[in-house]
Amino acid sequence: MIRTALPADLDAIAALHSRARATYYRDRIPEDAYAGEDELARSREGWSHAVARSDGSEGTRTGGAGRAAGETGGVLCAEQDGELTGVAAFRTVAGETTLTQLHVDPAHWRRGTGAALHAACLERWRRAGVPRVRLEVYEHNLRAQAFYAAHGWRPDPLAPRAGSHHVLWLTVGE
Repeated sequence: MIRTALPADLDAIAALHSRARATYYRDRIPEDAYAGEDELARSREGWSHAVARSDGSEGTRTGGAGRAAGETGGVLCAEQDGELTGVAAFRTVAGETTLTQLHVDPAHWRRGTGAALHAACLERWRRAGVPRVRLEVYEHNLRAQAFYAAHGWRPDPLAPRAGSHHVLWLTVGE
């Protein structure tokens, strides 16, 4: 089941985020940059802002709790048997929509969770009239790069990199 994230989900979201990031950051960056209690608290704080921005009205441009005027967003959770198995977050600022996060718990890889979250995001973007979406994917996260390529994301021909990340775009079809 895919649903809108709730404040009560924050601990589970932050923990899932940490587990997923550990799979592609391990042995590439210092562990304290993606793991440990301080990083978990920082991650939870970031997700709390994203969930506050997400009120289910992605087409609204009036601001609200946790967001600036003109900023909208959404956080979607994948859930199976009461367990959080994936999470996706996106936001639109100044007319540009970005998929900021899409994580599946490693214990649930290759079961369709990522595809279901992606499809739910696409549906939200279509309903809001979003023409295209941007994302950045870590250069060493080859699993994610393959996933995005299979779902139609293409490299940005003008700015293909942002530091250690590849920049991709998706044209949102009808």
